[in-house]
Amino acid sequence: MMEINDQVQARLAKLAEMRERIGIDPYPARAFDAVSIPAIVAAGPSEAPVTAAGRLRSRREHGKAVFADLWGQDGSIQLYFRADDLGAERWTLVNLLDLGDIVRVSGPVFLTRSGELTIAVKDLALVAKSLRPLPVVKTDSMGKTWDALSDTEFMYRHRCVDLIVNPADRRRLAGRSKMVTALRSYLDRNGFLEVETPVLQPIYGGASAEPFVTRYRAQDETCYLRIATELYLKRLLVGGFDRVYELGKDFRNEGIDRTHSPEFTQLELYEAWADYGVMMRRFEEMVCEAAEAAGCGSTIVFHGMEISLRPPFERVGFVESLRKASNEDLFSWAPADLRKLCDRLEIAEGATDRETLIDKLFDHYVTEGIHQPTFVVDYPQFLSPLAKQKPGNPGITERFEAFVAGLELANAFSEQNDPLFQRKVLEEQAGSSDLHAGEVDEDFLFALETGMPSAGGMGIGVDRLAMLLFDAGSIRDVVLFPQLRRVRQ
Repeated sequence: MMEINDQVQARLAKLAEMRERIGIDPYPARAFDAVSIPAIVAAGPSEAPVTAAGRLRSRREHGKAVFADLWGQDGSIQLYFRADDLGAERWTLVNLLDLGDIVRVSGPVFLTRSGELTIAVKDLALVAKSLRPLPVVKTDSMGKTWDALSDTEFMYRHRCVDLIVNPADRRRLAGRSKMVTALRSYLDRNGFLEVETPVLQPIYGGASAEPFVTRYRAQDETCYLRIATELYLKRLLVGGFDRVYELGKDFRNEGIDRTHSPEFTQLELYEAWADYGVMMRRFEEMVCEAAEAAGCGSTIVFHGMEISLRPPFERVGFVESLRKASNEDLFSWAPADLRKLCDRLEIAEGATDRETLIDKLFDHYVTEGIHQPTFVVDYPQFLSPLAKQKPGNPGITERFEAFVAGLELANAFSEQNDPLFQRKVLEEQAGSSDLHAGEVDEDFLFALETGMPSAGGMGIGVDRLAMLLFDAGSIRDVVLFPQLRRVRQ
């Protein structure tokens, strides 16, 4: 139900007056041509009339003249309304307009005495009446914008208003789009094929996470929203597509914090005849191109830290970095002792398995201290069941994770293609899973048994990369419509 306050009531009254007194449709269903505001500004003064459309953002009355600002995508321009130029009906309309209304105007372009480019409006039409007032926006003498929209919950829930009144948020979210385009462009240019794999899956896999569970009523089967695209993309390697990628949504039934969202965007790519070393080079090149395309350059500032994105990125080993940072050989500890240490550090609440405890201890001791772009390489095999073992290093895999400023941005392997070894690992995982109840993805194993070439694979967290490039404090700041708790009426 629409909330009616005094301001909304006043706008509803003006809406009724427009219909009854002037006889206009405040929401006309009619197409028209308009020149973009940046193009008008670039062209400068013109005696020939131009047509522009946009939203009214300010209004200044001077007797029988009104000045206003018209705002559209990527620009604004001043408007000049005069009673003698518009006639009685259109002048009445001017006086019924509110900030936030969307209008179409036509007229010549001139410079005021103060040198401001202005459209002298000779024709005016209402395109859409705004029934809700916008937050007040003010710009100081230095050109800095101040606004009343400081409620972040409101901003996330009503992103349309945020985009209108907060230019910095608008630039950041538009920049994310340019970043994604650059990632796609790099892969397309390097011979990768973009594909789509199922979001609704009978058996989820490719990562360790709790899925969202749903029911496929027509087949009377339980299904899961995917937590990764890995196992389907590998099927395509078996089928002869040597370079494939998918950029889309994954879902994990977890809490929301600064860097986690239950619905997130991930880019996964797989390349036959490659390994994790090739994936490191791909990541370096993709990050550099994405940063340049988004207008960030090769040096960025994130939370006050200056970060260089110029390759090559630093490389450190998982095992040795954890030993050095903790001053302990935690890999020789029993799970119970690891649990006691985590209790003292107040991390990994509730976890008892060795894999989770070591992973959380690594985050505590090592991840938080990584500032410049760094590849953490050669993970223990018990943390990387889908990765190839490193030749000559029993228990170590060819895997890396990419970290910058404490953020994990990418995870990559030299992919495991031994079907017998992979079956053993998946069966062990299924045996310890309450949700899977011993289920193994036989379809995926069938593909591996058909024969998959050696390959490198990588997943990149698109939302976190955007956080880094645009110095965002939360993953919600780089997602147009973040997941929020539903407001109950």
